[in-house]
Amino acid sequence: MLKNSIRTGIAFGLTSAIITTLGLMVGLDSTTHSKVVVLGGILMIAVGDALSDSLGIHISEESKKTDGKSVWEATLSTFAAKFFFALTFVVPVLILDLPTAMIVSIVWGLSWLAVLSYAIARNNKENPVHVIAEHIGIALVVIVGTFLIGGYIGTSFTG
Repeated sequence: MLKNSIRTGIAFGLTSAIITTLGLMVGLDSTTHSKVVVLGGILMIAVGDALSDSLGIHISEESKKTDGKSVWEATLSTFAAKFFFALTFVVPVLILDLPTAMIVSIVWGLSWLAVLSYAIARNNKENPVHVIAEHIGIALVVIVGTFLIGGYIGTSFTG
């Protein structure tokens, strides 16, 4: 059984890695249609946003007066989960054409979000269908929103 602080970090890190990385990938793809730009975005998320989210969890845990060891467990597990899972999105972009890589990445990310949501629902003794639907629904709002914003930017501001 994982400690609560580590479970918090992993759940937050995985969720953020999935939703933030997919949102950025979809937005950058619909703006530029460039594999290099999408790869760069993934790497920026894996490093910069993982560090940022880790600091956010760190400060959040400190604000709850959590003991120092648990604060650092949550901080480091958030970073590790976000960093390593975000990097998994590099693989399809490297080996597939970009449109196919985007579809594979979306399926990959949403599948893992469903697995995580199922585990959370079971742990909390909630209906997994409702929890999965809620989390996938939010992720789809992000994906569609960033696709539309990226498309708008791509047609309005590029030459």
